[in-house]
Amino acid sequence: MSFCVLIPARLASTRLPRKVMLDVGGLPMIEQVRRRALESGASRVVVAADHPEIVECIKSYGGEAVLTSTAHVCGTERLAEAARLLALPAEAVIVNLQGDEPGMNPALLQATAQLLLEDAGLQMATAAVPIAHWDDLADPHVVKLIRNDQGHAQYFSRAPIPWYREQFPLRAGALLPDSGNWWRHLGLYAYRHEFLQDYAQWPASALEQIESLEQMRALERGVQIAVYCAAEAPASGVDTAADLERVRTLFS
Repeated sequence: MSFCVLIPARLASTRLPRKVMLDVGGLPMIEQVRRRALESGASRVVVAADHPEIVECIKSYGGEAVLTSTAHVCGTERLAEAARLLALPAEAVIVNLQGDEPGMNPALLQATAQLLLEDAGLQMATAAVPIAHWDDLADPHVVKLIRNDQGHAQYFSRAPIPWYREQFPLRAGALLPDSGNWWRHLGLYAYRHEFLQDYAQWPASALEQIESLEQMRALERGVQIAVYCAAEAPASGVDTAADLERVRTLFS
């Protein structure tokens, strides 16, 4: 029972140009991400790049990378192409690790993949951590999720859900009355290869477009998304120059 990690990496990032190639702890960011994936126990780790420079960089460190199309509009499409190029088996479990997550906890990758390895009926899994503060719950950049009794995702939203009618809204900085009721979604996914190919071909759904959350596409088609609940979040990914400095401090 094993899994592989595919890492989508795009050179032409908008908010922080060439961010996957920037130095983090003496290595290009994408190589730091690849090393976190290797520490997860994955049987194979491959970077799915949109530019030869990224492929050459990874290969210079002894890693594996494939060149994918520059036309993809999301990481899921890039992963689907990479999985086809690698001729992965239909039943292979693939973990999607973003190329700007050098602070990812490797154990989280393994735990998320394990949900699919232990239940052959599941096609997709993700991860979440508790939300303790109102500020995070109210922040539209923090994606929230609700789980059902089986531990599967019931809904994702940028809004503060579930809404506690008797107590919300709270003052800035306030602790939530019971943090066990609120969960922050982490942008980490595991899929079976055959399902990934289908998922990448589906058109954007109505709720996906409203919430600007790609995972809603699966929910609206009735797909069960298993959720691994971690005790604490890994270091945040890198989107801005301030994020980069924070991560560099972490590695120093």
